This record gives sequence, structure tokens and C-alpha cells, in this order.
Amino acid sequence: MHKPSLKQLAITLMLLLLMALIQEGSLDRIGHEQTEAGFKRALLVFAVSRGLNGVISVAQGTEVAVEPVGIGLNFKPGEILDPINDLVERFSWVMLASSASFGIQRVLLDVMASPWLTYTTVGAVLALLLVIWQPGGRRLGALGRLVCRLALVLLILRFSIILIAIGGERFYQAFLEPQYSESREQLERAAGNLGEVNSELQPNLPPAEDESLLEQARRVYNSAAKAVDVEARMAAFSRAAADISEHAINMIVVFLMQTVLFPLVSLWLIWQLLKRVLRARLKWLRHGPPETGVAP
Repeated sequence: MHKPSLKQLAITLMLLLLMALIQEGSLDRIGHEQTEAGFKRALLVFAVSRGLNGVISVAQGTEVAVEPVGIGLNFKPGEILDPINDLVERFSWVMLASSASFGIQRVLLDVMASPWLTYTTVGAVLALLLVIWQPGGRRLGALGRLVCRLALVLLILRFSIILIAIGGERFYQAFLEPQYSESREQLERAAGNLGEVNSELQPNLPPAEDESLLEQARRVYNSAAKAVDVEARMAAFSRAAADISEHAINMIVVFLMQTVLFPLVSLWLIWQLLKRVLRARLKWLRHGPPETGVAP
């Protein structure tokens, strides 16, 4: 009678633990929670980017009329924001792509946790256990190798998306969260500051035909004051442009690291693991006494 080896017991225990994790579903719930957190974060920053695009467009289209000495001067101080307009557009596209990446990840989690894939994986693992515990199984036949590879591939696929989702969020929390929080706060503040400057630069109503001398004098004074204040407004636009450029690039780095670089590296590692599994000789599944080379 064949005595179970320590290797058989260890492999069996590991496979039973993996099946318990699949049936219990806690990893699936954690993966969904982590993906949902990233998805909401990306949507929030996408809304900030569209808000920035709106206030920049308003600033670029606002024309200021100054008549300090009766001579009309029209110019658009918001044109100083032209260099970052394209950057904000690309920033919004990156945030949209990041939101889509989290959405795709959420769909893949649903697919991996679907009943048909779960039952297929559990069935393949049970078949693998039968192969492991077959009497006198010193060598694997073609069917045994096929069952083993199928079970291992299904297990890798079943847990890969979950681990990518959980690992990506842990990577974000460990290395990217401070940069994200600071950049989001600064971008929201820059959008608010631009909105305030835009409201202050709204054009005045045209003078009435029966305007009195006092009203004309007040209008000339206000125009002169606005002419003096234009430099301060342009300085505010310049500061906002610098803040937006810096923190938009920081935010692009954060989301590209979490939604592009980390998943690509993880998928490459998973692919390498799958290739090794498919090419392996699976000697670690063999058990029983050493072969003598003589057929019984």
C-alpha cells in the first residue's frame, strides 16, 4: 500500500485552501472594493480636469475694454493660459482613459468571479487531486499532464485580476497617495482662483445714452482702476498656469503608474508564469518509489 508523501499532503492542502478562497469570495469582495475606490478617484479627477478646461476657456474668451483717457483698448488677459490649454486637454484624456481602465478591471473581476468559471476551476482542481492521489502514480500520463496544466492555468487566471487590483491599490496607498492628495487640492484651488478672476474681468455694460456727467466720470475712473489692476490679474493667471502645469503632470504620473505601468508589469509576470506552467515537465506531481527502469 502506497504511503502518502509529504509532497502530496502539502500540494493537496494548498489546492484545498485555494478552492476555499474561491468559494468563500472574500478576495473577490476586496478586489471589487479596491477597484471601485480607484474608479471613483479617477472620475473625481476627470471632473476637476473638465472644470479646469471650462474656466480656462472662459478666461481665454474674456475681453477687457479699458478707456483710461477716452481711447478704447481691448485685450484678452486670459491668452496667457494658451500654453497650458493643450496640457489640460491631454490631462482630461488621461483621466478618462484611467477611468476606463478601472472600469475594464471591474468587468474582468466580474468575469473571473462568474459561476461558470468558478465551477470550471473547482472541477479542474478536483480532477487534479484525483491525479495526485491515483494509486501508484509514479509517472503522469498525457491526460494527467493536461489536467494539471488546465487546473494551474485556471487558478492563475482566477486570482490574477484580483491580485492586480489589490496590489495596484496597495501600491497607490504606499507610494502615490500623498502626491495625489496634494495635486488634487492644488488643481481644485487653481480652478477656483481662475473662476474668481474670470468673474472680476467680466465686461461692463455699455454706457447709456442719457448718462450723466457724474456717471461718465465714475465710468472713466473704474476703467482707469481696471487698467492698473490688469497687471495683477495677469500675474494671477501666470501663477495659476504654473500650478496647473505642475500638478496636472503629477496627477498624470500617479494614474499612469497605477493604471498602466503596474498592470502591465503584473500581466508580464503572469504571462511568464503561464509559459513556465505550460512548458513544465510537472515532475513535482510524481510520487511513489523510484522507478527502476524495468517494466513489471
